[in-house]
Amino acid sequence: MQKPSQPVRPTESDPRKFLAQIGVGRSTSDYKKNANIFVQGASADSVFYIQDGRVKVTVTSEQGKEAIVAILETGQFFGEGCLSGQAHRMATTRTLTDCRLTSIEKDSMFEALENQPAFSKFFMGHLLSRNSRIEGDIIDQLFNSSERRLARLLLLLANYGKEGSPPIAPINLSQEALAEMIGTTRSRVSFFMNKFRKLGWIDYNGTIHVHQSLLNAVLHDKPEIREDEPS
Repeated sequence: MQKPSQPVRPTESDPRKFLAQIGVGRSTSDYKKNANIFVQGASADSVFYIQDGRVKVTVTSEQGKEAIVAILETGQFFGEGCLSGQAHRMATTRTLTDCRLTSIEKDSMFEALENQPAFSKFFMGHLLSRNSRIEGDIIDQLFNSSERRLARLLLLLANYGKEGSPPIAPINLSQEALAEMIGTTRSRVSFFMNKFRKLGWIDYNGTIHVHQSLLNAVLHDKPEIREDEPS
């Protein structure tokens, strides 16, 4: 009879090995594009780590209106609300691409955080990074025009300024999705996208390719992208 697999301790140098290996309370699965991972209201009993791919996080109001609240990518965790006593999922997560995800049961996650300093530090870094992103999003919504919010979102989705300098990525999101994420209308997004394309800041033909010139425009506050009216 085969013995059950035992937890694998992550190395101090690379806690990602812990996430990539099969062990008690931990498994890795492949998901096709546009597959639900968990839905709003489902039981919250595990944390997920994205080994590869991108994931969309949405919430739905009681009136049935859906809003995109985050786009997550390789190297990020989600579903960690269960660690703070959240009994049910507060959002729905769905794959934007083919994905490989590691699921870690809540008890196994607590054990790893308590016994593995390298992994605990790695996870804490994720929480701090997400907190900074949320603060940035709030400031963006409060003080920036919809045009500048769109420029910032495109740069973030394309990986400009990300730690470790990952390769610049094309963006495969609809104008409706972009509008939901910055709190404006699709018509406004369409107007700004056409403007950015004419200025040479992006290429757009279904898939969006963001150029360095958009980052330069935001950093140097080019007149074309200064705040005009909040919207």
